[in-house]
Amino acid sequence: QVQVVESGGGLVQPGGSLRLSCVASGRVFSIDTMGWYRQAPGKERDLVATITSGGSTNYADSVKGRFTISTDNAKNTVYLQMNSLKPEDTAVYYCRIMHYGIQYWGKGTLVTVSS
Repeated sequence: QVQVVESGGGLVQPGGSLRLSCVASGRVFSIDTMGWYRQAPGKERDLVATITSGGSTNYADSVKGRFTISTDNAKNTVYLQMNSLKPEDTAVYYCRIMHYGIQYWGKGTLVTVSS
């Protein structure tokens, strides 16, 4: 079994920055893809960014140039550096790990962008 835990959310003013972290633990042997998704109130969960084991990245158009996804494979950790935050980035951010074709989700961390 794989456990996924996010951290780093909080309240930030527009234009500010936050760094989210996600750690996969347990019986982790080979992670295929790690990614971040977000769900705003009353909306569906949407992709923010993903990164493969080979380092290939994919971003939602709305965050390109502002967010950066990265990993520390030795620590089974994925990060999301979020800069130039906007009120519309307010959401619960979820981490997803693909491990041997099975997806594992964290419980989410809340990011609120407000003055």
